Amino acid sequence: MPTETPAPPLTWRSHAWRYALCLAISAIGWGSVFDKQWHEHRGLWWLDLGVGCLAYVAVAFRRRSPLSFALLLNAAAAVSGLAAGPAVLAAVSLASRRVYREIALVGLVSFSAGISFTKIEPQQHQDSWWLDLVVNLVATVAILGWGLYIGSRRELIARLQAEVAQAAAEQERRSDQARTAERGRIAREMHDVLAHRISQISMQANAIMFREDLSAGQIREHVGVIQANAAEALADLRSVLGVLRDPASGAPLDRPQPTFADLTELVAGEVAAGASVTLRTDVHGDVPELAGRTAYRIVQEALTNARKHAPGATVQVDVSGGPADGLTLVIRNPLGFSSRTPGAGLGLVGLRERAELVGGTLDAGRELSAWVIRGWIPWEK
Repeated sequence: MPTETPAPPLTWRSHAWRYALCLAISAIGWGSVFDKQWHEHRGLWWLDLGVGCLAYVAVAFRRRSPLSFALLLNAAAAVSGLAAGPAVLAAVSLASRRVYREIALVGLVSFSAGISFTKIEPQQHQDSWWLDLVVNLVATVAILGWGLYIGSRRELIARLQAEVAQAAAEQERRSDQARTAERGRIAREMHDVLAHRISQISMQANAIMFREDLSAGQIREHVGVIQANAAEALADLRSVLGVLRDPASGAPLDRPQPTFADLTELVAGEVAAGASVTLRTDVHGDVPELAGRTAYRIVQEALTNARKHAPGATVQVDVSGGPADGLTLVIRNPLGFSSRTPGAGLGLVGLRERAELVGGTLDAGRELSAWVIRGWIPWEK
């Protein structure tokens, strides 16, 4: 059985054209017997008028109890041509609900009322009984079919509106997920890139603040390193946020992402900034882009953490592996005692998340008197 779709609320325009259609149908129904009633059966004329007026009042309440009002109004049409309009409207309204038991019952009452009207009321022309049956049957089927069509169309529109709403909600959900993923990506990149640069700036600034034996040339050298790292940090920030643009076309430019080959340059930059870092690699084959970038970010964040928590300590970076085994990273540095550089405490969390995103693993902890980070990255994901 089709599910009933709630009827939409009616505006004054909807009421107006429905009543206008009822009046047109009533004019046809009552017009066929009006003269005969007035001249030959004045009592039937007044009965027709009274029942018809009551029908026009009752039809306004048809939605409160569709079956009851449809049965009542169609039964009234047996003695009133004026009630034909409200009877048709009530029957169509009930049929639009698409409850077939009710439709069959109202159809039987409507057909019987039509036959009774032709027998009770004086007609201008007496037609054969079979013609009256056919005309009433066709009219009843047409009225109920009209209601079924309206109900089917109403259900289709409601289903399409629900699908559109569902599609819009799904699109909004996917947009939210995309925005969340993009925020996470930007946050990881900003932390990995900017934390490294800013920690270098902090280390050089600390050297200027707490060392009183520096000459003017050494101070200028430290300030130069600070200026260079600040410029790099700004460029990295623009790259992460996607605001670098081609000077000719104005199109956004994506800064090249680091690769495994850039590890050497990263370590060299740390050494030039005054850190003590050794890098040993035993890697066979060309490291894929994703694995290489992940390894670079892990080493970068590990060096940043070592600079913050164990300043001046020697950091040893070992990277090994190949296509069959993946990349294994071991970053080791002595335990520090204090740090003048504040941190959010999320560096290791970010490293672990970055490794897990590519299907790898990462653990960090104390081993004897050293802090050790051990990571594994699959060669291909």
